[in-house]
Amino acid sequence: MNILITGATGFIGQALVSRLAGQHNLLLLTRDPLKAARLLPDPNCRFIDNLDSLSTLNDTDAIINLAGEPIIGKRWNPQQKQRLCHSRWDITETLAALIRRSETPPQVFISASAVGFYGTWNTESLTESSTPKADFAHAICARWESLALGAASEHTRVCIARIGIVLGKQGGALAKMLPAFKLGLGGPIGHGQQGMSWIHLDDLLSLLEFMLNSPTAKGIYNAVAPNPVSNREFAITLGKALHRPAVLPAPAWMLSVLLGEQAMLLTQGQYVLPTRAIEAGFNFRYPQLSQALAAIVQN
Repeated sequence: MNILITGATGFIGQALVSRLAGQHNLLLLTRDPLKAARLLPDPNCRFIDNLDSLSTLNDTDAIINLAGEPIIGKRWNPQQKQRLCHSRWDITETLAALIRRSETPPQVFISASAVGFYGTWNTESLTESSTPKADFAHAICARWESLALGAASEHTRVCIARIGIVLGKQGGALAKMLPAFKLGLGGPIGHGQQGMSWIHLDDLLSLLEFMLNSPTAKGIYNAVAPNPVSNREFAITLGKALHRPAVLPAPAWMLSVLLGEQAMLLTQGQYVLPTRAIEAGFNFRYPQLSQALAAIVQN
């Protein structure tokens, strides 16, 4: 296949490119093609720094859209909120327009979203059909998904991956947690009952490939493992995997002071289930958190 991938130099993107490059021809959208070529040195990869050079996507079989400013890191002032939104919305809107403009459009458009679509909940289990609660994270995801779904037609199926907390050693949330937990300084956040809907990186890549290669796959998929846990259980399980204590709590008020509104991503959460993936026959290699963390920290 000829596959266009955005966000190829991110944590998920690099891993996906490494998996697909030996099987497909990849066109990678990146702000810095020279840096990307050093990170992803494969003869099956070509690089572009914007979509302006493409008038159609007639020669593209599939698109995987992972682009977006990292949601955690910078304080959510009005300017940063605009960057978070438009780094997702604008590129998705452009891709959808290119698909509609094509005489032989891509067969599939896979676009990332996040479990933040559902807003923050207590302990209820959420599926793809659950009604969301309105907050900033939901607002980002709702428009992001709507723009992608606008590309759907009888020629192009659209899959939306609502991605949870992706666990891998080389990046993402776990890489930020490991230093403190390895020192025995980790622990639950706040009351620790908030849901953490997680997925091992390998399972996420396999699910994206499943969407890519399954002709009947379309619509919304929760890209999470089938067994979400509380934040307290996550901390205890990570501590056990590292053979370290994990009892030092991070007070919610302190995170609110340090991070502002962004702290809600850590102090609140959701228990999200991958109902549609399971119904479609997808098998998770790491359905349990203990399995996933053991595989990561032992490698």
